[in-house]
Amino acid sequence: MNASFVKKAYLVVFFIALGNLVLAQDVATINGIPISSKEFLWVYKKNHMGESSGSYKELADYLNLYINFKLKVAEAKALGLDNQDSYKEEIAGYERALKAQQKIATDAPEYNYIMNEYREGVLMFNVCEQKIWGKVQEDDSQLKTFFAKHSKNYEGKQFDEIRGQVVGDYQQQLETDWITSLRAKYKVKINQSELKKMAKGLAY
Repeated sequence: MNASFVKKAYLVVFFIALGNLVLAQDVATINGIPISSKEFLWVYKKNHMGESSGSYKELADYLNLYINFKLKVAEAKALGLDNQDSYKEEIAGYERALKAQQKIATDAPEYNYIMNEYREGVLMFNVCEQKIWGKVQEDDSQLKTFFAKHSKNYEGKQFDEIRGQVVGDYQQQLETDWITSLRAKYKVKINQSELKKMAKGLAY
């Protein structure tokens, strides 16, 4: 057998194996962009008071919420919100403040997680303001239309009496519809085997 062929075949097998190893370290992907297990676990523990336990269902439920967050971030980037000067200035200001605290080394994984969380959090806020909160504030007629359509849920109360509740319900409806459209627009893949492995690891 040709030595060159053997070498090429070996390299192909090696890179396929390497690709599978990398995939196993990702708990999900959105349009091929990975959500690493380490990142997800850091966020999960941070938002669960640092607890190191979690059932498969708890992890799966939280992952779905995290994917919704990531979808909003992806949409913000698609709209170019990450290229706005005001956004860049805000991120730079936060990074300067974080460095000034000198509590976390800039080459530490946690530093990158914190910065990424802030970057994406601001993008999520900005796109939600555009897609949801701004619409509620700017379009009172749509709010009243929503109230009329769902009046049975408000036990005969008048719009002006419960405007705050109607605003909250309308925002929730807008968000639900938006997430549905984002799920249709972006291809989401969950690595179930990695998620189960994470849950098993947390169980011990």
